[in-house]
Amino acid sequence: MSKELFTFHNGVTIPSIGFGTWQIPNEEAYDSVTMALKNGYTHIDTALAYQNEENVGKAIRDFDIARKDVFVTSKLPAQIKGYQETLDAFDETLTNLGMDYLDLYLIHAPWPWNEIGKDCTEGNIASWKAMEKLYNDGKIKTIGVSNFEIKDIQALLDNCDIVPMANQIPFYIGRDQKDLLDFCKKHDIVVEAYSPLATGQLLDHPVLKEIAEKYDATPAQVAIRYCLEKDTLPLPKSTHEKRIIENRELNFEISAEDLAALDKIEDVRG
Repeated sequence: MSKELFTFHNGVTIPSIGFGTWQIPNEEAYDSVTMALKNGYTHIDTALAYQNEENVGKAIRDFDIARKDVFVTSKLPAQIKGYQETLDAFDETLTNLGMDYLDLYLIHAPWPWNEIGKDCTEGNIASWKAMEKLYNDGKIKTIGVSNFEIKDIQALLDNCDIVPMANQIPFYIGRDQKDLLDFCKKHDIVVEAYSPLATGQLLDHPVLKEIAEKYDATPAQVAIRYCLEKDTLPLPKSTHEKRIIENRELNFEISAEDLAALDKIEDVRG
């Protein structure tokens, strides 16, 4: 890949493509993460809510790689808001993973998943202050958020000491989130793109297939490369080794003309 690393505003670097484990059951996570590590991934993304931290951690520990050479992300469950609650959830995550620190810890969402849009500003601020403590204590190398809109991030900027280092959001062809991207760029917040394939719904789009053919690439490779061209960090996931390998083989650049054509695609998920 032409860009191997992103750099957070505190100077810590993160590999420019991550292996996502959302929707990978715990019993499959060990083999999937092992396959990813075997094929060159050094950035693994999980969450307490995925219920697979235990086998994600075991795969990393069992693989012949030093802990410092793997970038590990996990997340505070969306429904957990509050200072002590955050410290407790973080301890649970470390225990599950069998690790003594995290590379990146995120607030999974600004509201509980069953109450999307609920105003949890006070709880998010309290959780963020707990994460600042964990960061200052050296338990986490970088801290960030996920699924946060501009107003959610602004509340942290107005009330806390540390600017989030990352915002992990759904980002794919047809959902470019330009205003949010511009805001994050202004504040030097790395944007991570989850669901870069729109959970697979993009892959049969005729324009994407046509452009992929031009680059002798798969539609998935073009979709993931698109995220990098937009200066976002993609987190593809798969449980199939062939696709795990392909998703990292992105040694091409998409022309401005083809990017413009991809930009015209409407959100396949409505």
